[in-house]
Amino acid sequence: MMLFSALLTSVGINLGLCVLFFILYSVLRKQPGNADVYAPRLLADGKSQRRVHFDLDRLLPSAGWITGAWRPSEAELLSVSGLDAVVFMRIFIFSFKVFAFATAVGVFVLLPINYMGNQLSLDFTDLPNKSLESFTISNVGDGSNRLWIHFSAMYVFTVFVCYLLYAEYDYISSKRLASFHSSKPKPHQFTVLVRSIPPSPGKSYSDVVESFFTEYYPSTYLSHCVVRRKNKLKGLISDRAEQSSVVVKEVAAAFVSFKTRFGAAVALHIRQGIKPTEWVTEPAPDPEDVYWPFFSASFAQRWLFNVAVYIACVVLTVLFLGPVLLVQGLTHLEQLEIWFPSLKSVLEVKFVSQVITGYLPSLILQMFLSLVPPIMMIFSSIQGYIALSQIGRSACFKVLWFTIWNIFFANVLSGSVLYRVKIFLELKNIPSILAVGVPSQASFFIAYVVTSGWTSTASEVFRLKPFLSSFFKKRFCKASNEDFEVPSMPYHREIPRLLLFGLVGVIYFFLAPLILPFIVLYFCLGYVIYRHQLLNVYAPKYETGGQFWPIVHDSTIVSLILMHVIAIGIFGLKKLSLASSLTIPLPILTLIFNSYCRRRFLPIFSSFSAESLIMKDRSDEKDPTVSAFHNELATAYEDPSLMPASYTGNNNTHTTPLLHTL
Repeated sequence: MMLFSALLTSVGINLGLCVLFFILYSVLRKQPGNADVYAPRLLADGKSQRRVHFDLDRLLPSAGWITGAWRPSEAELLSVSGLDAVVFMRIFIFSFKVFAFATAVGVFVLLPINYMGNQLSLDFTDLPNKSLESFTISNVGDGSNRLWIHFSAMYVFTVFVCYLLYAEYDYISSKRLASFHSSKPKPHQFTVLVRSIPPSPGKSYSDVVESFFTEYYPSTYLSHCVVRRKNKLKGLISDRAEQSSVVVKEVAAAFVSFKTRFGAAVALHIRQGIKPTEWVTEPAPDPEDVYWPFFSASFAQRWLFNVAVYIACVVLTVLFLGPVLLVQGLTHLEQLEIWFPSLKSVLEVKFVSQVITGYLPSLILQMFLSLVPPIMMIFSSIQGYIALSQIGRSACFKVLWFTIWNIFFANVLSGSVLYRVKIFLELKNIPSILAVGVPSQASFFIAYVVTSGWTSTASEVFRLKPFLSSFFKKRFCKASNEDFEVPSMPYHREIPRLLLFGLVGVIYFFLAPLILPFIVLYFCLGYVIYRHQLLNVYAPKYETGGQFWPIVHDSTIVSLILMHVIAIGIFGLKKLSLASSLTIPLPILTLIFNSYCRRRFLPIFSSFSAESLIMKDRSDEKDPTVSAFHNELATAYEDPSLMPASYTGNNNTHTTPLLHTL
């Protein structure tokens, strides 16, 4: 087990790295050539200018950016970054409330009870050399009446978290509705995507769509745009005023627009054709949100790609067990000495052993885990989704469950099976297995929160990779100072990380409350840094209307239920069978609460009501710009890669692209 001194070493190293990142950032952001790295959004919006004059302040670190990130209101954040950014920041606010309460109860009530226990026969005079297990529930004696305090704290904590979950779901639902009612007309609100259009002899798909919707929706149908795909290059460019011709083929899919939002909703939710496999409708994304490559894929191709992705996810999960086992080996010095006897003398050096057990395991795991989000984005992009927002949500879900399984469960179970392979034969007794494995991994997760939480979040504001990329491009590739791209917020990477820390904090609330202050500090740090990044660095690439929150809610419910299951096992192992039995209703009540929330709030995130749609349509009748908007709908969903390329000035035909692509 990790010693308390090893934890202090890990905290010291990561705290030093955080301070270093903040100092470097506060200086580098003031340099004229780094505006495209540290304020690309402001630079693109014309709100930031590259300073060319020199002053001493440019070389001195400062903390003014922190107050700048704290000052703007939530309404200002909503106006510049959208509802998804507001929901993302609400995760920090919700988590801070949860773990501030948990810290107050855990540190001031449960932690002293754990430490004063007599189960592990501690010597209180030598705190630095004590195992962190001394601060866990494992140190409380079997059958002790003090365990009822843990039992009571768990019930109170569950009620508090459920109250906050309800309040937050209600708040974000109201924000989603308010955002819809205050929004200007958008193409996706009036449009549905129609797939599996049946062919008709002698007619194009465009003619078939026109005929069908003119006949069955004569009063609400407005226009359509059939999806086309590029086939082959027919000719080469002979002049800069001409463009190569491309053979395009219609796909059995079309974006169909209606005069009202209610008309589009009716077409979306009613089966169109006699055959359920024809005239299939689904919500249309916003034109900027459309992901074009998979419109030409057949149903069979999309099905095969989905199967391939599921298999690939399983394979990736199995392969990731290698780094997990390596990390677990590093947390057990005695096992390392058996595996590598030649390193025994080095491992006996106190500082080396503290770094290896306290810092290195979580660092290695974080390095391997950084590869997962981009891989999951690739997996999601080949599943046949037609919107970037759908790909982002799918990748977020994949990364979340991959992270929970490989970072939490795999570490807990591998830490247990490192010396007890027979645990695989005991899976029927899940509460007991988790009750043994989870408390023993408390030290690892404390170090992981410090390394993956504190340091990774601090490195987010420093933006090391973009800084190095910009530096080398300008020095060696002669890139222009105006040649930069405004990045988008990687929600699929960051939300699963927040939810993992939330899961760890909830589960270890009554098991090892020493972890709670580290988690609270992480959410405070993340709130300031990511608020700053959303205001200065990231620009929204798509908008889901807050649809990430149901993932957050469900993940928190799962965390609570896992805590309850582990508590049943813990109280059973501690010979307090009555407490174990009285814990059983808690997950049942939590599931009932979750069912109510899903019925109460989830429909708001699935679709808007007829009341909201008709109210919004009536307000449009007073808007003189709506007719012009309707005219634009006919061309809003044209594939950008099929639009004519624009050429200017230079007559050098050798540098002319053959085809303008997206």
